[in-house]
Amino acid sequence: MAAEGEGQSNFLVPNFTFLVELAAFGLLFFLLAKYVIPPINRAMTNRQEAIRTQFAELEQARSDANAAEAEFKAQIADARHEAARIREEAREQGAQIVAELRQQGETEKARIVESGHAQISAERQQAVASLRAEVGTLATTLAGRIVGESLEDDERSTRVVDRFLADLDALESSKASSTGGAS
Repeated sequence: MAAEGEGQSNFLVPNFTFLVELAAFGLLFFLLAKYVIPPINRAMTNRQEAIRTQFAELEQARSDANAAEAEFKAQIADARHEAARIREEAREQGAQIVAELRQQGETEKARIVESGHAQISAERQQAVASLRAEVGTLATTLAGRIVGESLEDDERSTRVVDRFLADLDALESSKASSTGGAS
């Protein structure tokens, strides 16, 4: 039985293989804990810090973008108000210019009409004077033929012409007053 007893081992008593395995595990654990896990932990910590930094930068960029957007919208609103103000000023200036041009046109029209009336009046006076001279010459010539003597004397011919024209004016005035009274 002794051979039998040696063949059977007690499972409660550790054998040599177990101790070697335990020593190898301890050594492996020590090497991993000393040389592998700290660099991995540092890398993970650095990565987590980098991610936190990126999130902080992202939040800062987002707040900067929101601020820039708000400023841009404010500038656009100001530009729109400024454009509306400029349009209103231009509209007012246009209306003022139109009014001034209209006033200048009315003034120019009145001046042209007044000038035209003055020119017509001057031409009428000139035509009347020219007609008087011609009528006077014709009347003097005709009267000289009728009377049979020459009426070449300027003073006499002028008196005869003036009297003739005065009679014609009186005749026209009496016709105009009788025609105007009949209307």
